[in-house]
Amino acid sequence: MRTTLTLDPDVAAGLERLREARGLSLKAAVNEALRHGLGALETPSAEPRSPYRIRPWSAGRLLVESVDDVAEALVVAEGEAFR
Repeated sequence: MRTTLTLDPDVAAGLERLREARGLSLKAAVNEALRHGLGALETPSAEPRSPYRIRPWSAGRLLVESVDDVAEALVVAEGEAFR
């Protein structure tokens, strides 16, 4: 099957590295990469991942009235010397 592909620069660079390392033609490198990628997509993961959990941590009370004013927050945190 003949087709035209538009590759992202990072994908094109990866194919070029694969092609040079294995001495393949571009066609062979694309087919090998697609076979490998399709196989990985079709095979379910060996073990399900557990969701990432964030543990809350108290940083103390808020020292500024509004966090909308960055300059005020910097004065509280670093003093007037930040300017």
